[in-house]
Amino acid sequence: LQKAEALEQISTYKSDFLANMSHELRTPLNSLMILSSLLKDNNEGNLTAKQVEFAATINGAGRDLLNLINDILDISKIESGHMEFHFENETVRDICARLETVFNPITRDKGIDFTVTIDASAPETISTDGQRALQVMKNLLSNSCKFTGKGSVALHAYTPSQAENPLKSAAVAFAVSDTGIGISPDKQSLIFNAFQQADGSTSRTYGGTGLGLSISLQLARSMGGDITLISELGTGSTFTLYLPLSRTDQAIQADRTDRTIQISPISQKNQTSQTTVDKNLEPHPAPLPDDRGVITEGSRSILIIEDDLTTAGVLVDMVRGRGFQVLVAAEGESGIILAERHQPSAIILDVMLPHINGWGVMRTLKDNPKTRHIPVHFITCLEERQKAMGMGAVGFVTKPVSSEQLDTLFGTLDTVIEKTVKKLLIVEDDPTQVTAMIALLEDPNIAITVAESGADATRLLAGEEFDCIVLDLGLGDIGAFEPLDELRRLNPDHSIPVIIHTGRDLTREDEARLHHYAKSVIVKGAKSPERLLNEVTLFLHVVETSLDPDKQRMIRTALDQEAMLGGKKVLIVDDDMRNIYSLSSALEKKDIIIIEAENGREALKKLDEHPGIDLVLMDIMMPEMDGYEAMRILRKDSRFRELPIIALTAKAMKGDREECLKAGASDYITKPLDMEKLFSLLRVWLYSSAVADSMKI
Repeated sequence: LQKAEALEQISTYKSDFLANMSHELRTPLNSLMILSSLLKDNNEGNLTAKQVEFAATINGAGRDLLNLINDILDISKIESGHMEFHFENETVRDICARLETVFNPITRDKGIDFTVTIDASAPETISTDGQRALQVMKNLLSNSCKFTGKGSVALHAYTPSQAENPLKSAAVAFAVSDTGIGISPDKQSLIFNAFQQADGSTSRTYGGTGLGLSISLQLARSMGGDITLISELGTGSTFTLYLPLSRTDQAIQADRTDRTIQISPISQKNQTSQTTVDKNLEPHPAPLPDDRGVITEGSRSILIIEDDLTTAGVLVDMVRGRGFQVLVAAEGESGIILAERHQPSAIILDVMLPHINGWGVMRTLKDNPKTRHIPVHFITCLEERQKAMGMGAVGFVTKPVSSEQLDTLFGTLDTVIEKTVKKLLIVEDDPTQVTAMIALLEDPNIAITVAESGADATRLLAGEEFDCIVLDLGLGDIGAFEPLDELRRLNPDHSIPVIIHTGRDLTREDEARLHHYAKSVIVKGAKSPERLLNEVTLFLHVVETSLDPDKQRMIRTALDQEAMLGGKKVLIVDDDMRNIYSLSSALEKKDIIIIEAENGREALKKLDEHPGIDLVLMDIMMPEMDGYEAMRILRKDSRFRELPIIALTAKAMKGDREECLKAGASDYITKPLDMEKLFSLLRVWLYSSAVADSMKI
């Protein structure tokens, strides 16, 4: 008993040491990566090409160091039992397809052959943690590519024979074979140990930490599986991952921690030449049975983000009845992760969601270049139609919803999904402006029509349907309001976004007249080219990442302006002055006003001394008063109950995120900070105060 208690205490000390060491490593790394990223971007244009290259190298080295830290934490989590696994049905073909997509370019670059084969006898589906299984196989394939200078790498999925199978249950085998350097017999028993390599000398040809295979083996065994090795020096190697088919088998196998690695002389039986395919956070398990384990790239799918499972169940049946695969999330965070990971054809979104509500989810989706183009249809009990449509939604219905409304909802989504080329009407009588706008907005997926007068616009609206309209208020003939009257008459129940593009300030009379169209027309203002490009691509659901880099930068600039980052007051609470300096340097480029505090106690004083602080960036591990205690005290004060607080932590251990949110954080981000993600969070949490202004023009 005493030995067991001593071992448990040692394990606790080890976990605490790794957590604290993670913090100590990530803190200086955070500054290094932020500042090198700023230098690499060279926004002021005063660095030479060679200096930018140096900064990029420093930034890349920082990312490599971060990966090493994450590997060490992975080992700690597995050994302490803190590694979370989410078992779902995964198709063998889909797993192989994803691996083929990742490694085809890598092997092509190296000039080696890469083949993927799936035996007819292989099972169609297995119950496993898809992400962890892919992590193991990616590591095995990466090693094969790394240690193969010429020849081939092959992935072969099959059902192992009883004699070969190291598991005591039905299994599938994924064999990774290569014609690389191979491993000598005396080294084969060592390479699965942490920090061990076949060649561990200081003069070795191939680098690395030796953590990958150790983590892979422990992950495989935690899922009830195993890894075997067959290799011969100078000839090549075959690593085979065995995974059980069912959850019952996993439970049996996961308890077997004393198995040794099986090693035997090289065999050619698994080598073939035939060809056949943080964000770091994981979404919560599906609240209702969905298709997340079988969705493939390019498939037609709809994501439902709804915490009312009765409503969600009805929507699931309707989605499948229309020939779509379905994804289901009961809270905003999971919905955001699923949207980025699976790229659904459309999203159905509720507003009243736990923690991050639908407005926050929508803002996050539209701020992310990877999800911005996905059509979103709101279904909620709130009467906020205009707000939803102004944020870029394709539709809005209020609960309780009738079957006719649901039919209309899916009809709207069908139309948007099927329409590959969107129609844009530009109403402008200045030829110079027209030429400039066409150059700005032209895209293979946008058909642009120009009306040179209000009368032309009215005629075109009577004969065609447009997806978006850019309208100048200073037309020379009948003016701009007549086309709006015609639009309201022709489409009383369908909101077509209208972007008012004018260089002059609107008079009170103009604003009053535009307000009359609010129920049937989405009216937005766009004085600058950046804002115009942002609004048009938003409403036409253009894939931002398909635009040229200059246009992508213009959209990011417009989003900063829209969220009104300039002039916002942000309190940075961190005990490390290097972090405060690097964060301040990055935020000040957005004209954000910075206030600093070195611990939680000082942060409380700063909030009293500086009224009007808009957001707090709160480090967690600090002397005197840590971030958890500071957030709890803040949330008890009625003045700060709604103040956005983003927790910054370097611990990155199990439960940190939940503990931060429980203490009162609005959101959470780990160090070293991904600045694009941080700016995205700032836009989301600072945007709410700007929504009312942006809706007015």
